[in-house]
Amino acid sequence: MANNINYASTSDVKIRERSIIKNVYAWMSAGLGLTALTAYGVAANQQLMTMLLSNRFSFMMLFIVQIGLVMYLSSKIQDLSKNASTIAFLAYAFVTGVTFSTIFYAFQIQTIFLAFLTAALMFGGMAAYAQFTKKDLSGIGYYSRMAVWGIIVTMLLNFFFRSAALDYFISLIGVAAFLGLTAWDVQKIKRTNEQFVSSMSEIDYHRASIYGALTLYLDFINLFLFLLRIFGGRDN
Repeated sequence: MANNINYASTSDVKIRERSIIKNVYAWMSAGLGLTALTAYGVAANQQLMTMLLSNRFSFMMLFIVQIGLVMYLSSKIQDLSKNASTIAFLAYAFVTGVTFSTIFYAFQIQTIFLAFLTAALMFGGMAAYAQFTKKDLSGIGYYSRMAVWGIIVTMLLNFFFRSAALDYFISLIGVAAFLGLTAWDVQKIKRTNEQFVSSMSEIDYHRASIYGALTLYLDFINLFLFLLRIFGGRDN
């Protein structure tokens, strides 16, 4: 009986100590770290880079795999096992790292570092704001999503017009949109943590953490890319 009581109290303590938010940031950091290491490792391998830069089919396949993994995780997260969701997320981070290796050839290392540092500071600021504000950020999230769709359409049009001014404007709107999405997504994760974490099973807790990590990972990556386009204009 005493052993059962101790086991129950230990389980209760673990549940109370759960934090989806902390878990999300931990997995997001792991994903970003894997992406950065992969990108640097591939960029340092001349054979791999030659194959990537000279073969459009390879790039297309990587892009398809990226989209497929995001769609798979987003649509199947509730059905995935703990291992499957983890592997899918890390696989996406790895493939993204492979495609990101090309930025070392397109931009100066100082520009990449500046864009990353700026993205980290902006992301951290918006995440902190969302964590502590009492304001409902649903409106910001809605308009940010609409802005992203507008950006996609405008980028497709600018593929034909090739306007440098329009490209710069798109990048500025992109930064604003993904800052808004960062704040909204962090607030959603915070509310999920407050309302459901204590009643979640272990597998649902892990699924929520992985899905949240993927969401914030995508926010950060896109914020970084738009900042890189802004700062990189001086490299071209």
